Amino acid sequence: MKRLLGAIVALVIVSVSHAAKSDAPSTFTGVLGKADGYRGIWYYNQPQKDEYVYKYSGGLGTYCADHIPLAIYAKEVNKTFFVYGGGGKDGRSLHAMVSCYDHTTGLVPRPTDLLDKKTEDAHDNPVLSLDSKGYVWVFAAAHGTARPAYILRSRAPYSVDEFDLIQKTNFSYPQPWYFEGRGFLFLHTRYDPGHSLYWATSPDGLTWSAPRKLAGVEQGHYQVSWPWKDKVGTAFNYHPKVGGLNARTNLYYLETGDFGATWRNIQGEPVEVPLRTITNNALVHDYAAEKLLVYICDINYDADGRPVILYVTSRGFEAGPRNGPRIWTTARWTGAKWEIAGSIESDSNYDMGSLYVEPDGAWRIIAPTETGPQAFNPGGEVAVWVSRDSGKTWTKEKQLTRSSEFNHTYVRRPLNAHPDFYAFWADGHARRPSESRLYFADKSGAVWRLPTRMIKDFERPEIVEPGR
Repeated sequence: MKRLLGAIVALVIVSVSHAAKSDAPSTFTGVLGKADGYRGIWYYNQPQKDEYVYKYSGGLGTYCADHIPLAIYAKEVNKTFFVYGGGGKDGRSLHAMVSCYDHTTGLVPRPTDLLDKKTEDAHDNPVLSLDSKGYVWVFAAAHGTARPAYILRSRAPYSVDEFDLIQKTNFSYPQPWYFEGRGFLFLHTRYDPGHSLYWATSPDGLTWSAPRKLAGVEQGHYQVSWPWKDKVGTAFNYHPKVGGLNARTNLYYLETGDFGATWRNIQGEPVEVPLRTITNNALVHDYAAEKLLVYICDINYDADGRPVILYVTSRGFEAGPRNGPRIWTTARWTGAKWEIAGSIESDSNYDMGSLYVEPDGAWRIIAPTETGPQAFNPGGEVAVWVSRDSGKTWTKEKQLTRSSEFNHTYVRRPLNAHPDFYAFWADGHARRPSESRLYFADKSGAVWRLPTRMIKDFERPEIVEPGR
C-alpha cells in the first residue's frame, strides 16, 4: 500500500509539471536551462515628477525585504544556495534564478534559469528553502492575483541543475521556514483585497493545509520573519484606510512555537487571530501617533531568543530630501519592555539592509546607508555598522563599496550565514533602466561580484573590495 501511494504521489508531481508545461505555456515553460552569467532585474515603482523620477527603482534582483530567505548555507556540502530575480536576455523580463557558491572551491556554476515570470515586476522574485534531505525548494512569488506563483523542487539533493514543478498556485511576499520533523511553515501574503498576512503548513511540500489568516487590519501589512530554534517570529506594520501602503505605520510582533497552532505576543500571551484592529496586544510601538512611516528591514534574535527588529522611519513616502530624516531604528525586547533606539541616517526609505546578532553579543548592520551616485534614491554605498550596547550607539566599522557607478540595493542576510558569504545584494542605476550586477561580501568586508558573462561552466567571482 505504501509503495502504491508513493507511486501515486510521484505520478501527481510529474503530471503537474507536464500539465503546467503544456496547458500554460505563456506562464510556465519549465526549467529554461543554464544562463551565461549573473544579471539582475531592473525595476521601478510609482513615477514622480521630479529629479528622483520614481518612488523607488534600481537593480532589484534581491528585492524585497518581505521575500525571505534568498540564501541558505548548507554545511553538509559546504555551499551557500541562493536565488534572485534575473533580468533575462533583455534585462527586463523577470526570471527566477537559482545557484550556489562552493566554499571549498570558491567557484559558482552558471545560474539555473527556472522560469520566465512574464513580467518586469520584481515583486515576483523567488525565495529559497532546503529540506532535511537536502532538496532545494524555490518559491516563485506573484504580485497579487494577476499572475500565478510556483513552488519547485530540485530533482536531486543539494543540486541546482534540474527542478520539478510541485504546485502552480498564488501567494505574494513568500517566507517559507522548514523544520526538521515537521515540514514547512509558510508565511505569506494574500490579496483579499488588501495585503493580508497568512500562513500554511506542509509536512513534505507536496500537500498543503488551507491558508489561515494571521492579520488583516484595514488595508493590510508588510512583514519580515525569522526562525529561532523551534519558533518563528514576525514583525509587521499596517496600511491605513487612507493612504494605504504609502502610509504604512506602527510596529507589531507575533511568534509561534508550535508550528502555527498558537500565536503569541511578546509577553507569551495567546493572541486571537486574525488581528483586525489597529490597537491590539501585538503592538510594539504606535508610530501613527508620531506621524512616522515604518519600513521594516529585518528581524533577528539574541542568545536568549529575544527579538530585535530593524526598520527605517520616515516622514513621507516620496523620494527626495523633504521626507528626511530616515532613521535606522531597532526595537529590542529586554525581557520586560521594548527598548527602541536609532541614530544612523540614510537618504531613502528603501535603503534596505540586514541585522546580524553575533555570538559575542555585538550587533552588526550591513546596509547601503552611505550616499550613492543617485542620491535620495534606493540604495547607495554599502557600509558595516557595529553596536556593542544593544543598539544604543553605532560605529561605522567599514565602508564596503566606494565610487560606484550605480546604487547598491537590498543587502540580504543568508540563513545560517557562512563567514565567506555573509551578505548578498545587487546594484543598478536608480533613475533609469540599466544593467544590474550581483554581489556578496564576507564577514571581514571583502566584496565579490558574480560573473555577468561566463565562458566556462564554473567560474570564480571577481574581487572588487579586498576587505581587511
